[in-house]
Amino acid sequence: MPATIMIVDDSRTMRDMLCRTLEGAGYQVVEAVDGKDGLETLNRLPAPPSAIISDINMPNLDGYGFISGVRSLEVMAKTPILVLTTETDPAKKERAKKAGATGWIVKPFAPAILLKAIERVTA
Repeated sequence: MPATIMIVDDSRTMRDMLCRTLEGAGYQVVEAVDGKDGLETLNRLPAPPSAIISDINMPNLDGYGFISGVRSLEVMAKTPILVLTTETDPAKKERAKKAGATGWIVKPFAPAILLKAIERVTA
């Protein structure tokens, strides 16, 4: 069974691009439209995803709140979370890391770099 990657991003275009990239590499993809939807979706999954890719700037619950929420779930304590955002501010990077993010990728992303990062954190 292929590894499952969860995408949390309010941009339909970005989710579509990520889905094409990840599904093309053989991953199963679960999508959520913001942090609130992401936490609700995680609670419905039969098992934790192999990794999560999350935006930071989203309505309802931003990426920081989502990451903190994920880390509050014992079963998700070790699940890799990659932040994929347009943000480049080191303070925001540090805030995401403190919330529990595993890594940071700046949009626009290169598919090969994204896939390499997923392979690295799920190995």
